[in-house]
Amino acid sequence: MLTQEEVSRYSRHLIMPEVGVAGQEKLKAAKVLLIGTGGLGAPVAMYLAAAGVGTIGLVDFDVVDVSNLQRQVIHGTKDIGKKKIDSAEETMQDINPLITIIKHE
Repeated sequence: MLTQEEVSRYSRHLIMPEVGVAGQEKLKAAKVLLIGTGGLGAPVAMYLAAAGVGTIGLVDFDVVDVSNLQRQVIHGTKDIGKKKIDSAEETMQDINPLITIIKHE
């Protein structure tokens, strides 16, 4: 069951016949494990969060370096030196605070 906040947030998904309420409920119940929050993992993580995938696990053991910033869009200048997993979690929670993120360190 979707909350009123989720109905508002995902309203564009809900009006799509390909997704609808049933599809959004499946996304909410889904669990995804993402290995890496770098060049490919960064945009994937952001889109999964925005789409409302209910539980997202993150695995990454690296730290953000200035050389990452031009292609790893989940991290910013303020994140240099921070663990990528922490930086990614902050961005994803900012995109969608309704999801659960599990960090595997």
